[in-house]
Amino acid sequence: MSVQERKQRERAERERLIVATARELAEQEGWDAVTTRRLAERIEYSQPVLYSHFRGKREIIGAVALEGATDMAAALRAATSAEDDPRARVAALARAYLDFAARNPAVYDALFQLDGGLVYAQEDTPEPLKDAFAALMESLGEVAGDGVGPGLFTEVFWASLHGLATLTRAGRLLPADADARVELLVERLAVV
Repeated sequence: MSVQERKQRERAERERLIVATARELAEQEGWDAVTTRRLAERIEYSQPVLYSHFRGKREIIGAVALEGATDMAAALRAATSAEDDPRARVAALARAYLDFAARNPAVYDALFQLDGGLVYAQEDTPEPLKDAFAALMESLGEVAGDGVGPGLFTEVFWASLHGLATLTRAGRLLPADADARVELLVERLAVV
């Protein structure tokens, strides 16, 4: 291995460490606790080293969001892969999405609430974000109904899931009705 290859590998490892540490700190204490100073202390590198990877917190949030999108896509695909019935697949997808949002609130915020400098719903949207949307559309496209584009239906269903995730997390919805909400959403929107 050349010196340059070793340096590139070490740089990539440092970057992964920064992102993992930011994600961990945000999940433990919230995004306000994620500062370049605290990250530098935790990873035991100087702030200039951290700035050599990311220009600031915004880019770190974006990196966490991209990693989170990859994780969410994998979770959605894993949840839906065992289901043969389209409606059961959509219900599994909805539960997996809501579960991901509940188990990873800081990552969910990085993806959908905070400014990570990422572009959504455009040609230059980063691939992990496109793939997360594709993971939704794989199950939702087949239940969109006649005359409804799979992308449009996926956006509407996703917006509904996002609303449920956000309102649940804020304590605005009765926890006892969580399953009934998913059933109602699938029953009313998924056309088979």
